[in-house]
Amino acid sequence: MRTLISTAFVSLDGVVEAPGGEPGYRNSGWTFKDIDFLPEAYEIKGREQQEAAALMMGRVSYEAFSAVWPDMEDFADYKVMPKYVVSTTLGEGDLVDNWGETTILRSLDDVAALKKTEGGPIIVHGSATLNRSLSDAGLIDRYHLLVFPLLLGAGKRLFSDADKDAQKLRLVEHEAYANGLQKNVFDVLH
Repeated sequence: MRTLISTAFVSLDGVVEAPGGEPGYRNSGWTFKDIDFLPEAYEIKGREQQEAAALMMGRVSYEAFSAVWPDMEDFADYKVMPKYVVSTTLGEGDLVDNWGETTILRSLDDVAALKKTEGGPIIVHGSATLNRSLSDAGLIDRYHLLVFPLLLGAGKRLFSDADKDAQKLRLVEHEAYANGLQKNVFDVLH
């Protein structure tokens, strides 16, 4: 069984929208505004590329990332690994041809079936809507969260507000940094 890992930059109040500066959100670029850059706080991001065997995302994140990540040295390890896009609307013709093997999954059942295959961890980047659906379906096994010392109020949330049974987590790694960021790695107890 493969491990599905959700990784996110998240505000203290759970917002994941527009961390890198995407247009249309009033606090766009919040991960870089008024936060001192400390390389050690982002160590987990490089480690994720080394440890992941595949990359998963929703359509919106795929369209954003596939436009820039294939040519970025910072994301070179992701270029060569298999990618999975969970979408009911994306077609084969919508996939870029310079980012390696990409498979479109049409449902959460397809994700569950993928998890039952042999192979290493699958990491989910961005993809707020997909993350909420995966979590509600009990498909996420681990969270890698870099929590920023900000309250953003409105915005897309990492976690859904569905009325569901509690999901218990076990903290397996954590660290606080001088710039206020906190790394929290949780295993989901199934």
